[in-house]
Amino acid sequence: MSIFIGGAWPYANGSLHLGRVASLLPGDVIARYFRLKGEEVLYVSGSDCHGTPISIQANKEGVSPKVITDRYHNEFVDCFHKMGFSYDLYTRTDHPFHHEVVQEIFNQLLDHGVLYKKAVEQTYCNDCDRFLPDRYVEGNCPHCDSAARGDQCDVCSALLDPLELHNRSCKLCNGSPLSRLSDHYFLSLLKFQNKLENFVDQADGWRENAIGLSRRYLREGLQDRAATRDLDWG
Repeated sequence: MSIFIGGAWPYANGSLHLGRVASLLPGDVIARYFRLKGEEVLYVSGSDCHGTPISIQANKEGVSPKVITDRYHNEFVDCFHKMGFSYDLYTRTDHPFHHEVVQEIFNQLLDHGVLYKKAVEQTYCNDCDRFLPDRYVEGNCPHCDSAARGDQCDVCSALLDPLELHNRSCKLCNGSPLSRLSDHYFLSLLKFQNKLENFVDQADGWRENAIGLSRRYLREGLQDRAATRDLDWG
């Protein structure tokens, strides 16, 4: 039997702390267990070198995102080596091979009609002269009024669009962003509503909170989600 273990990919925008290492450790324990049983194991992970948090950190330091990702990826590799992690492959999302695979999957989804393009209103900061990805926008959740990012509310778990936030502000300059039309690709989640309802109903071995939250989203009705962002890095 072949065992594949896909470990979590830590964001390369800050040093590892004990909690992050603890969340990665179970994968290594499982990999060692199956190797001792004589099974063929492929245990992989890597540094997540793309996304908004890295761009935000780079903006704060006045450097390119690659400076940030190189710093923390090398730090992660050194840390895992010293701790004796047994990855068969530890890579990074800005590696050319990773780009190639992601683009291949994206094109397959596009060919099968799972992705589609449409013009949507996006938050735009006149002071920064740029479109703002969801995490560049902060404000108050329209559901519970808690402080929230433009992608979700950590208090009530609501998935959000930046334009839904009350008292919106730009994370970069604290200005008040407006809205402009921009072309984006969307993932057709609604097409999978029935299949996912059946899948969750047959869930075996899931934690109760995972089942409960999944059923909540399904009851509310799945919404198509943007699969692209107005972001140069990633």
